[in-house]
Amino acid sequence: MGNEESYPNEMCVQFDQEEIKRLGKSFKKMDLDSSGTLSVEEFMLMPELRHNPLLQRLIDIFDADGDGQVDFKEFIIGASQFSVRGDQEQKLRFAFSIYDMDKDGYISNGELFQVLKMMVRGNLKDSQLQQLVDKTIIILDTDGDGKISYDEFCAVVRRLEIHKKLALLM
Repeated sequence: MGNEESYPNEMCVQFDQEEIKRLGKSFKKMDLDSSGTLSVEEFMLMPELRHNPLLQRLIDIFDADGDGQVDFKEFIIGASQFSVRGDQEQKLRFAFSIYDMDKDGYISNGELFQVLKMMVRGNLKDSQLQQLVDKTIIILDTDGDGKISYDEFCAVVRRLEIHKKLALLM
């Protein structure tokens, strides 16, 4: 994992050194095989995350290099999205990235369907969920291109003050 002290300040801008040390201890506890990375299985062992329907999406977002593992640097950068000192724009980008699965800068009908399906866990029939997705796209898609851009997403989500809800005390 490396020494927590050795990470550049720009990587740790959302955390002070004491918070980095606590995150390092948490990371080491989670890293059961002492590989220096966290696997999906290791994340799943955390009671707080085990039943989160979006856990795989969060891991995909944290895993910046796409190797299927989250190293300490990716962990810190990912956790910074939830820092109380994180800015609104950073949190909105993170929230948008949950839905923008292919990272093309838009939320398509299919992406919205997939993420909402994870969230509702079978509590809605696919046809009901598709109706909800279609209505959501119609309402949010102000330019009529059939998908939701970051700006269209933010126009709604900013009013909900979601950035205030994406904060954990470290």
